[in-house]
Amino acid sequence: MDFARRKAAALAALSSPAPDKSPKGGVDAPIAPLLDAINSHPDLFTTSSCSGRVSVLAQPPLPQDGKGSPMPKKKARGGGWVYVSHDPADPDAVVEQLFGGSVPREAGNELVFRFEPMIVAVECRDAASAAALVAAAISAGFRESGITSLQKRAMVAIRCSIRMEVPLGKTDELVVSPEYVHYLVRIANSKMEANKKRMDGFLDLLQTKGLSCSSGWLNNCNGSGIQSFAYEASLGPEVKISLDKCGKTNDEILAVKRRNGGPNCDANDTGDSEIGEGSIEAQYFGNQDSAWSKGAEHGFGNAKRHVLLSLFSILFMLEQLPENKNYHLSTVALNISGEPIEKMFLWGQSSCVFTVGEEQQVLTFGGFGGPGRHARRNYSLLLDHKSGLLTEMIFKESPSPRMGHTVTAVGNSTYVIGGRGGPSEILDDVWVLQNTENSWSRLECSGNLFQPRHRHAAAAAASKIYVFGGLSNEGIFSCMNALDTNSMQWSVIATSGEWPCARHSHSMVSYGTKLFMFGGHDGQRALKDFYSFDTTTLRWNKESTNGGSPSPRFSHCMFIYKNYLGILGGCPITENNQEVTLLNLEHRVWFCVSVPWLSQCLCVRSSSVVIKDDLVVLGGGAACYAFGTKFNQPIIIDLHSVESMFKHDVNKDIMVVQSLNAISAVDLPREEQNDIIDRDTKSQDAHSGGLTDSGPMVLQLEKKYAKLAKDILKKFGWLDLARKVRVSHDNNHVLFPINEAFHVLTTDEHIKMVHNDSCTFGESLAFTENKLVGDNLSLQDALKILSSCNCSFLKDELAISRKLYKSPQTIMKELVSSLLETRGIPPRLLDQLPARWETLGDIVILPKTCFKDPLWESVSEELWPIVAKSLGAQRLARQGKIMPNGTRDSTLELLLGNNGWVTHYENGICYSLDATKCMFSSGNRSEKLRMGQLNCRDEIVVDLFAGIGYFVLPFLVKANAKLVYACEWNPHALEALRRNVSDNNVEDRCIIIEGDNRATAPKGVADRVCLGLLPSSECSWATAVTALRVGGGVLHIHGNVIDSDETHWLDNVVKSISNIAKTQGLSWNVSVEHVERVKWYGPHIRHLVVDVRCWRI
Repeated sequence: MDFARRKAAALAALSSPAPDKSPKGGVDAPIAPLLDAINSHPDLFTTSSCSGRVSVLAQPPLPQDGKGSPMPKKKARGGGWVYVSHDPADPDAVVEQLFGGSVPREAGNELVFRFEPMIVAVECRDAASAAALVAAAISAGFRESGITSLQKRAMVAIRCSIRMEVPLGKTDELVVSPEYVHYLVRIANSKMEANKKRMDGFLDLLQTKGLSCSSGWLNNCNGSGIQSFAYEASLGPEVKISLDKCGKTNDEILAVKRRNGGPNCDANDTGDSEIGEGSIEAQYFGNQDSAWSKGAEHGFGNAKRHVLLSLFSILFMLEQLPENKNYHLSTVALNISGEPIEKMFLWGQSSCVFTVGEEQQVLTFGGFGGPGRHARRNYSLLLDHKSGLLTEMIFKESPSPRMGHTVTAVGNSTYVIGGRGGPSEILDDVWVLQNTENSWSRLECSGNLFQPRHRHAAAAAASKIYVFGGLSNEGIFSCMNALDTNSMQWSVIATSGEWPCARHSHSMVSYGTKLFMFGGHDGQRALKDFYSFDTTTLRWNKESTNGGSPSPRFSHCMFIYKNYLGILGGCPITENNQEVTLLNLEHRVWFCVSVPWLSQCLCVRSSSVVIKDDLVVLGGGAACYAFGTKFNQPIIIDLHSVESMFKHDVNKDIMVVQSLNAISAVDLPREEQNDIIDRDTKSQDAHSGGLTDSGPMVLQLEKKYAKLAKDILKKFGWLDLARKVRVSHDNNHVLFPINEAFHVLTTDEHIKMVHNDSCTFGESLAFTENKLVGDNLSLQDALKILSSCNCSFLKDELAISRKLYKSPQTIMKELVSSLLETRGIPPRLLDQLPARWETLGDIVILPKTCFKDPLWESVSEELWPIVAKSLGAQRLARQGKIMPNGTRDSTLELLLGNNGWVTHYENGICYSLDATKCMFSSGNRSEKLRMGQLNCRDEIVVDLFAGIGYFVLPFLVKANAKLVYACEWNPHALEALRRNVSDNNVEDRCIIIEGDNRATAPKGVADRVCLGLLPSSECSWATAVTALRVGGGVLHIHGNVIDSDETHWLDNVVKSISNIAKTQGLSWNVSVEHVERVKWYGPHIRHLVVDVRCWRI
């Protein structure tokens, strides 16, 4: 049964009035809207679900072995519910069930009080849609979500970890009191509420953003790092800042700043593992599976039906050569002695060569893992790779535990830079280990400020250590910093050359006076760009190379061996991770060598060191849902045969290139073109089950044959120009869209004709030299060339999926057009259909410019349900102007629905409002997020224009403000504000003040004041100054500013605040601390927020 039939059967069972197989017999009411949203997606359907429940379970005790010890648990123990509720539990009812004896229970059963969060099992059409769903679920807070199977069906489990389980004793012997049960119920109900908010947030995300069901993010990069990307549901929008600022100031620029509450790659994790459920690697691991990899080998998840052309000529000749894949690098696992091997079970550590006497050994510092409970470590481990002897170096003082740092050797010194000591502890310190003194010491560096970071890359040239990129809680870096180890001064390299984009988890190595950098992650996708940096000219250059370059990856290893640069491991995991990709730095040619041992490893966040002919690979691994925890054993890869393998590879490629370069483009005679047309017509008549039945097709060839195939397909008119040529998912093949004419020519009759016309590789070379010099290439010869290129037919799944998909605009236009035709209304009105819309809760808001013709009123009763259906909306409204009065009332017109009250979740905060009476700007989302990221734990905040709590709630819920005074005079906004502080459980830290803030605002109490009024808040600047403490504080002043007047406006703000302070007898220094450009409000008009710092002189 295919996916469509399974979905139809599941949805039919879901809508059936008969009870299902669950204990309850039906769907939980709280989760029904979410299931509807998932099932409405064409690539998804749910197979089972639970909205979350509070329960008391009675279960038999574990069976005992002969010694009285519990036997290992092999399967569920059974039992039954004493109490269960899918809504917040009634504590009195739970106590009555436990202590009232109203329910008979078998004596001796164990009683367990549980809260279990929402869980949904979803079948997906393919790996791409499964990956998109997992990304969306993780971004909504369901961080234990993952792909559970890709073997026969693509299955996803959506779940989170806010569960609890508490033993209560036995049915005939409770060990808790009724008061304690009340306490447990309160905790469970709070978790139920958090579960509900997370569930509603996921529903909101699906309804507003949907899913980006493209697997292109797995390994698609155009090299620049600035490219289209379909992963918004997981990582959220990013705002890229111009990189040329790096050369204009001495301050480092964050090239990417988080604006939308997306996962922070590593930040905000609940444990110590940086490759755990919340890490960026885990989001990729959840989407990896061997079965998928085999499908993706051909560029399609499920397209394995090949219509093979004849495979001889070139293939035959290549079989006579030593195949590179027949060679592999020998690998041995190190037998560790001395210290326990568990001390090497790490990831995120860093290693370098360390000289002991005349022997070179491997020094490893830091990382996550180790014996016992996994944690960040500060071990200094010395490994003799020849004997396997592992020694821990003991020092009086050493760097703090960390991961994501760098360890770099310069002469007889080893330097540790930066790293991450905890979820919010990003480090900027520099430590040095002197080989001669055998001691760590922290350095006090001068020069330009080096910002805290982790997941950066560092390499040494001469006496300088160069650091590029990295990640902090604020964003991703794009600057190059240099540490002079002689003067201990940091400097920032000015922008020049082809500057790389911001990135983290990349790799960088030194080779003479040059540094080479590959890959990484830019916050949205894995990268595959390859750069060099000249330490003499201080310029970046994007390298041009030949051969099969490495696939996009991050958290990988890179090393230098003689005149070769090697790359292995990294994320995402593909079948290519079992290879080492090597670049000959003299010829600039990539080639791959198999390392079978790597199939047993996860070389993610590993470290590698080259000592003579040995590549020592240490640590690495992963831990995430559906993947388990895995650490790698130290291994040694023998590199001595690399040179001979490269020569074999070059010789093979030279023969292929010579044969292909001999083929020149020719024009086809007109009479032969007519012959093809005649053949096509006859073949289409004779073969009714051709391309029409199978759908659009592509011709797949290896990249090395792409130029030849393209020339032939274009000359004969076989290339379908309506579709694009593209590269397959494995990055090794090119997919050419072909038309019906070509497909008909390759039916059985023609293939047989080509097969019978036997041809060897030598004949093919003669054929290319003699027959392609002129312009007389025949049809049969063209097919013969293509058949020698190891090509195959595949269904064009991308074109098929696009053909089946209809956008909401298309659906709306079709439905409305039918309505107009039925009612005899001119079709010109279709020009007034909306091209965009906004979503607020379950209300879809149309722009005020649509459906303005009076004729629409005559069909309004039929029109609005149709429009809502096409947009998947329950309620429909049309935007109006914000009233220019002091209360800024909304004039939203409700077109479909009973009332305007709506609940909207944003940045983890619940906002409720009557949208027909109160405004809500989604464009301010980034500023609300910024306010929530402030640390206001001991601060008092005054919001002079509180509204429904736009900034009040971020200050309270996210920034943990001690107290917020919320001033507002709009009665509709006040009603919503009171409701919102209650719904978000912060009413005890909020004082709502009704009326004009100029008369009611508190004085001399605030550490910061928010003035969020547009187009200008100048009317209350004096009130804001009065509200600050005598010692000063921060003002967040909003305003709409013409872009060319920004500097003048900022100067006016500072001058005005200074003058107001003087008139109030305050001796303050006033300066601009930060300028936030929130959004464009109109043409050349920008919404700005300036943070003004005031402090006593």
